[in-house]
Amino acid sequence: MGAAVPDGQPGEWKLLFCERSVTISRWLLAILASILLLEPVWAQPGRPAAGQKLSVPSLDRADGQALKLDGWWYPAAVEGPAPVVLMLHGCAGMLNARGEPNLRTQEYTALVNAHGWHALVLDSLTPRGEKEICTQRIGTRRVTQTERRRDALGAFQWLAAQPGVDASRIALLGWSHGGSAVLAATNLNHPDGAGPAGRPRVAVAFYPGCEADLKRGYRPSTEALLMVGLADDWTPAAPCQALAREGPPPVTVLAWEGAYHGFDGTAPVRHRADVPNGANPGQGVHLGGHPEARQASQQAMVGTLERAFGR
Repeated sequence: MGAAVPDGQPGEWKLLFCERSVTISRWLLAILASILLLEPVWAQPGRPAAGQKLSVPSLDRADGQALKLDGWWYPAAVEGPAPVVLMLHGCAGMLNARGEPNLRTQEYTALVNAHGWHALVLDSLTPRGEKEICTQRIGTRRVTQTERRRDALGAFQWLAAQPGVDASRIALLGWSHGGSAVLAATNLNHPDGAGPAGRPRVAVAFYPGCEADLKRGYRPSTEALLMVGLADDWTPAAPCQALAREGPPPVTVLAWEGAYHGFDGTAPVRHRADVPNGANPGQGVHLGGHPEARQASQQAMVGTLERAFGR
């Protein structure tokens, strides 16, 4: 009983025998793999799913055509249409130095899969020739929030059309720059001409930058949960708290004393002098884990998704 794999996933493999190409189906390959004691790449009940790289269209355009993004698909081991959590990475991207999904991606996709939800992690940097944008000054960044908004909306539209996906139960989840993208993608006041193709069931953002949406006015298309650290000197908590006070009731902010940027991680707090943005431009920023905030925020995220998805 494997989980459904979206269209766009390679469904055929070509084997070369004596310089002739023979096409075999995914299911035949699965049979061959079991005979050879190999493991197929899709999810199996009772075990974590491996990420499967595929192509996802953005609403952004390049050379007159829809920009193709890299997506990493993590199917839950369930039958029938299931909810999906669409994940948006921060300014450092979703890949490690080896070009593989990083620890945060692995941790959160496993957490989501354990609850019976699929996960799609969207890479907005690599297809645009960027590895990270943390060290680029705001206003000069080569990947903007408008572009990331279009990425999220394009992926949402694509996901809603996939078999095995419950199109009425798609959530947005983002960290830092990706958290800001969550706000941009759900803000009905956003000036971008690319309108939403649908409405996510819920939006969750870890330590987003809230200044831009606070200035333009945040009119959310769905319920939003923002989680911030009160010691954060990279994306300060105050604008997010103000956004929640001034916006409609569906916006909730949870804040933790002594928590810096990246509080849901496990690395110790450190100073980054190479980041030109933040509350004190030119002085760098701090980031690192906060055990209490890490546990509480992950519990809040799961609880919010459970309520939105109806468990």
